[in-house]
Amino acid sequence: MSKIKALLFDLDGTLIDSEKFHFDCWNEFLCQYKVSLDFKDWLTNYAGIPLPQNAKTIIDRYKIDEELAHFIDRRERITFDGFKTKDIELMPFALEFIQFFYEKGLKLAVVTASPRIDVEAVFERNGLAKYFSLFVTRTDVTKSKPDPESYNICVEKLGFAKEECLVFEDTINGVKSAMAAGITCYAIQNNIRAHQKLRIADQLFLNFANVKDYMIQNKLID
Repeated sequence: MSKIKALLFDLDGTLIDSEKFHFDCWNEFLCQYKVSLDFKDWLTNYAGIPLPQNAKTIIDRYKIDEELAHFIDRRERITFDGFKTKDIELMPFALEFIQFFYEKGLKLAVVTASPRIDVEAVFERNGLAKYFSLFVTRTDVTKSKPDPESYNICVEKLGFAKEECLVFEDTINGVKSAMAAGITCYAIQNNIRAHQKLRIADQLFLNFANVKDYMIQNKLID
């Protein structure tokens, strides 16, 4: 494997601990329709899937009489307002990992199915934008994960060979996206129950501390 020069991070559930946040946003929004999602159901069927796709699934599943585009727009406003006003915790050891490899001179990028306004709100609030060279969001692509478009765009803009890049994901759609783009993908998932379906990734870890140790031990960086 070539020496790694760029690290590409998914956002929700990989860098930031936002799955509970998104779950709460959905239930806040859906209470007007007398619909309530179960958290286990959320993790199994909705986590890691772009909001517009989840919106269509929910409208169909619960037979909600709303025009899809209007439904999506109102739901996305709740997310945006939440990201601007609430502190979203980073995933365990994520900050130390980011700082370590940034200081090593690697290029860091975020590749996410979230819209750009949400991503900007998150990084404006947590102050971590300075570490990242590039953000590729749902706003920048025509096809969301598991399509490889977002990762292909990211690598092209960074100017590195795919062999010099490493992706971090936490969901099956994200892993499939990176692998379809032909980029090595490490899955980071502290939910042991989710590990089985993530075994298609090149490596599987519980947290960023484990990844850092592995990369150093295997001399993946200079």
